[in-house]
Amino acid sequence: MSTVPMWAQIVVAVLIAAGGLFALVAAWGLARLPDFFLRMHAPSLAYTLGAWCIAGASVLYFSMLGERLPVRGWLIPVFLAITVPITTSLLARAGLFRAREAGREDVPPPLG
Repeated sequence: MSTVPMWAQIVVAVLIAAGGLFALVAAWGLARLPDFFLRMHAPSLAYTLGAWCIAGASVLYFSMLGERLPVRGWLIPVFLAITVPITTSLLARAGLFRAREAGREDVPPPLG
């Protein structure tokens, strides 16, 4: 017999399913989108949102199970929220540099 209430188990199950769906959408976008810049955008948003859903489910379940808020469960999505935009920006700049070096005309010119 579980000590977690049924409403919490339902919310946890919905959050886990939503996190898996976001990861699936991100992987599908990564495989199907035609351009590097579009492929870079889909995983950075969807994987981060999926990680937040999974972390929310974990925190809710273990807080109901142990009667206290498990703070360590929030560390992964917080670090993802900090590092993913920085990594995405660096990848975009590298892709833009490579596109300019290749002579593509569909990229904007440098600012300076």
